Amino acid sequence: MTNVFIDGSAGTTGLRIRERLSERKDISLIGLPEEKRKDAAARKEAINDADIVFLCLPDDAAKESVALCENPCTVVIDTSTAHRVNDEWAYGFPELRGQREKIASSKRIANPGCHASGFIALVAPLIACGLLKKEARLSCFSLTGYSGGGKKMIADYEAPENKARLEAPRLYGITQKHKHLAEMTKDSGLSTPPHFCPIVSSYYAGMEVTVPVFRDDLEGGMEDIAACYAKYYQKGLVKFVPAMDENGFISAGSFAGRDDMQVSVIGNEERILLVSRFDNLGKGASGAAIQNMNIVLGLDEKSGLQVEE
Repeated sequence: MTNVFIDGSAGTTGLRIRERLSERKDISLIGLPEEKRKDAAARKEAINDADIVFLCLPDDAAKESVALCENPCTVVIDTSTAHRVNDEWAYGFPELRGQREKIASSKRIANPGCHASGFIALVAPLIACGLLKKEARLSCFSLTGYSGGGKKMIADYEAPENKARLEAPRLYGITQKHKHLAEMTKDSGLSTPPHFCPIVSSYYAGMEVTVPVFRDDLEGGMEDIAACYAKYYQKGLVKFVPAMDENGFISAGSFAGRDDMQVSVIGNEERILLVSRFDNLGKGASGAAIQNMNIVLGLDEKSGLQVEE
């Protein structure tokens, strides 16, 4: 039996992790009463009693929790931004070349950001395959459901009095300083951060990330990209599909409730679109965290997750 503590279990990511793990017979969840949830001594005891700790907290609070961990056997999986570009932490995207092995042997794993996961899944293989130069200057737009903004944003979107104000999609991260940019650059292999346009819309969950590229920026065409993705994604929760077309549309909400991801290449030979779709709370957060836990425990990566077989 594996003892698991979720520090920050009341947030959207923590709740989804708890939901997935509560159905598993191989996991024992360490709980704290509501009045002890923010008590440092109680949290420290729970952290050090656990085999696996999920941190579902703001960055500063996540760093505080890591400092409380004194048990050398405890594995910490942090879903915040705090450690994602820290070389002392394994980056928790096992589908990247060489990462699965690092995750399996690590005691400190930084879970990727949701937007970053979709971007890196599209760009990293092309750089690894030599189809895209690391010096490429890219742009990216990403559609997400409002659950990605946490409890406050969920409450705003679900309040009846806000319906008219929030029913249209909203661009954010407009200063080009979004917190995911650092990992998007580092872990995709780029030397320059992309132009990044995240957009939140009035649906609960689901994400669609698009990276447009011109043929002149590539060392190959659409068939080469498709072959690269098909070869690169042989294992894990990311799968290449030759088409995503839904009668001329691609829904950003089509993977809501799932923990896997699809990538594809569409467009035409001159103006190419790289597209990934997944759930911002699934492969973009909680599903990825559980996948990393499964790898650490030597289990099937899909254990306890909602994926398409």
